[in-house]
This record gives sequence, structure tokens and C-alpha cells, in this order.
Amino acid sequence: MTAQLTPGFANPPIEAAHAFRQVLEAMAHPGRIMGLAGIAAPAPCSAAAACVLLTLVDGTTPLHLAGAHDCAPVRDWVRFHLGAPLVGPQEAAFALGTWDALGPLAIYPQGSAEYPDRSATLIVECVALQASGARLTGPGIKDAAWLNLPDPAALRTNAALFPRGVDIMFTSGAQIAALPRSTQIGDA
Repeated sequence: MTAQLTPGFANPPIEAAHAFRQVLEAMAHPGRIMGLAGIAAPAPCSAAAACVLLTLVDGTTPLHLAGAHDCAPVRDWVRFHLGAPLVGPQEAAFALGTWDALGPLAIYPQGSAEYPDRSATLIVECVALQASGARLTGPGIKDAAWLNLPDPAALRTNAALFPRGVDIMFTSGAQIAALPRSTQIGDA
């Protein structure tokens, strides 16, 4: 283990419940940028990404760490706080990394028509989240929402697989925005 682990939630039952509610709200309202109560996360993991992990991942959840996120401080933090098994992208229920490090969406479990819930959720670390860029429509969006997406074409291909495909949570600092596979992606 590394010399110093960053802490998880100070009051786990209360903070996890609040974080879970914020994550659900983000998934229910695609493209809406929301704040998550910050926690100290091991670099390069953002506070929002660590909060999502603490809320949704446990010792039975296969997790893939990609690129710079696959480092000793993050692995040690995951082992200590979550106990999640670290796996390759093909076996992952969750994956964490930057868009470029995570690789093509097709390498992650896509679910099936019978079991769409057997797909992966990607936590994509971004430099910033902005309500501009690609136009989003679909369930949970009144008229339209906008979000700066890293690769709209790849995300359109993912949405075309619905009910299969992956769900994505974009994180930056203490902010989160979600892009469920049911969301339609238009031009800016």
C-alpha cells in the first residue's frame, strides 16, 4: 500500500445517500451538470469520480482502471475503500479513465436485448464540463440539453445500439453529467 490513503466519506451512510441521489438525478436528466460533495481523491482521480465509485462500486463490482488512473494510489484506494476486483475492459461493470485512455466503447460489455443491464458504465474524466457543444434529446430532457462531448460520433453509434450499449458519466472536479445510452446526440 502507498504511505497515505485519501479518506472516503466522513459519514458514509449520510454522504453515500446524498451522493447516490445526485448520481440518480444526473442519470435522470442527461446533460445536466451537477455538483457532488467533494471528497479527497487520489490523483489523477477527480472528487466527483471518487464519489461515484464510493457510491456505486463495491467488492462484487468488476472495475477497470484505464491509462493514468491505473496507478498505485488509485489501485490502493480502490482496494481499501471498495474492495472491487480490478479487471480488463471486457469484464468491467464500471471503468474509469479519460476518454482517450478508455479506448473504443465496443470493448466494454454492451448488454443484450434480454439483459441490457449487463453493460458497462464508464466514468470519463474531463478537463471541464460545459453546457455547450452537442445537442442532447430523449428521456429526461424537456426540450434539449447541451454538453461538450469528447467524440459525438462514437456516442451516436453507442446510442444507436439501444437498449444495448454503455452508459457514461462525465466527471470534472466536483461536477458530474450523465449520458445514458437512451440519449440522442445531435449537432451543436
